[in-house]
Amino acid sequence: MTDQPTTGVTPTGIDHLVLTVEDIAATCAFYETLGAEVVTFGDDRRAVQFGDRKVNLHPVDHRVADHVAETPTPRSGDFCVVVQTPIDAVVDHLDEHGIEIVAGPVERTGAVGTLMSVYVRDPDGNLVEVGTYGDEA
Repeated sequence: MTDQPTTGVTPTGIDHLVLTVEDIAATCAFYETLGAEVVTFGDDRRAVQFGDRKVNLHPVDHRVADHVAETPTPRSGDFCVVVQTPIDAVVDHLDEHGIEIVAGPVERTGAVGTLMSVYVRDPDGNLVEVGTYGDEA
């Protein structure tokens, strides 16, 4: 028997997050370096997609809709991208692309187990954890 939520809502995952950014093109290029696919949707909006999850990009100088955060601010994001690549290869890849590692490699507790992670900052200063579950996944 599985535990049922008491609220009547059954979450299945996160579909997308949103980052408010200064420069859409620079942000897309950075996340492509981390293996994301840049996608265009809606009224010429951009996102970076990791597998079946995406991060929508909102330009700081343009409200894309009425349904945005109350105070959208660049440099306030902090999230983790899960990769299959061994952490040593991630470190080498980041070094080859001139992306500074601000912390790690270090063990962290992820959603489904222990991650080995490094931390970098995107062009807006958002903190991006790049982690691998390794053999646990």
